[in-house]
Amino acid sequence: MGYRVAVVGATGAVGREMLKTLIERDFPISDIVALASGRSTGSEISFGEKRVLTVRNLETFDFTGWDIGLFSPGASVSAIHAPRAAAAGCVVIDNTSHFRMDHDVPLVVPEVNPQALAKFAKRNIIANPNCSTIQMVVALKPLHDRFKIKRVVVSTYQSTSGAGKEGMDELFHHTKASFVHEQHPPQQFTKEIAFNCIPQIDKFMEDGSTKEEWKMVVETRKILDPDIAVFATCVRVPVFIGHAEAVFVEFERPITVNEARGTLRDAPGITVVDTREDGGYITPAECVGEDAVFVSRIRKDPTVPHGLAFWCVSDNLRKGAALNAVQIAETLIAMGLLKKKVAA
Repeated sequence: MGYRVAVVGATGAVGREMLKTLIERDFPISDIVALASGRSTGSEISFGEKRVLTVRNLETFDFTGWDIGLFSPGASVSAIHAPRAAAAGCVVIDNTSHFRMDHDVPLVVPEVNPQALAKFAKRNIIANPNCSTIQMVVALKPLHDRFKIKRVVVSTYQSTSGAGKEGMDELFHHTKASFVHEQHPPQQFTKEIAFNCIPQIDKFMEDGSTKEEWKMVVETRKILDPDIAVFATCVRVPVFIGHAEAVFVEFERPITVNEARGTLRDAPGITVVDTREDGGYITPAECVGEDAVFVSRIRKDPTVPHGLAFWCVSDNLRKGAALNAVQIAETLIAMGLLKKKVAA
């Protein structure tokens, strides 16, 4: 017997990826329901090759008797319905930003801090980190364990799927318009995204950082180590799927490139592709549909003591969202923290 799983926001890009990931990883499911807003109620969505789910209305759904809720409906919606599901006994794994910095909600990447799951029962909610944070901390964790990180400076190159289907659609329409000499004012982004890079993701804060940059700072420290100094610059680029990051790390202990490469190769969830020749690295286009965090371009940074630089790429819809959420559920089961309920 498996678990009763509710996928909330099932018609969105991440929700669809969650359904796909559950099938691909053969997650133990006895019953599954796809939930979305009223405007999507009654529509159909595929679950594997042979099954179609009829989308049900989140507003009226009773979570009593359901084991796991995989949430990705937007922060304002999760703020209302995640606590309602949790109160009904459904363990919520929320992909939105709403609960991430709540002190009594674990913020979890299974390869990095699975021990944090021991505290989830207080709220019955577990938060999935920001996509750009997830791939970075997966790469940093084994290096931190061995060499102890003091400071991280990161520049991100984030795909339009990070802004949802609407962001991807805008890239498509702007690209098409540029070839037929049409004008399409930006709706999802602050400037035209086709053939461009936009150094703003989310709103600006008082110190000049954007909220996306703030997320990377505070989430990394909550997940990995509160003593690490982090500084981020987040950029939206004209790519459909796949986030890339240039990461510069200063360690407390001496580190060589070969030591870093070997440490990363031995770590879970990481694939090292690092040959010093043309094309000896991974790009966002190559990571689409893959589960791993790819690390390339590993170099010594001579500008600081014990410095290292590397290039990090991952599919933001998978490891950056859907896959990490499903892995959290798998880890709960493996740790004996998730008990099956009898169907109502």
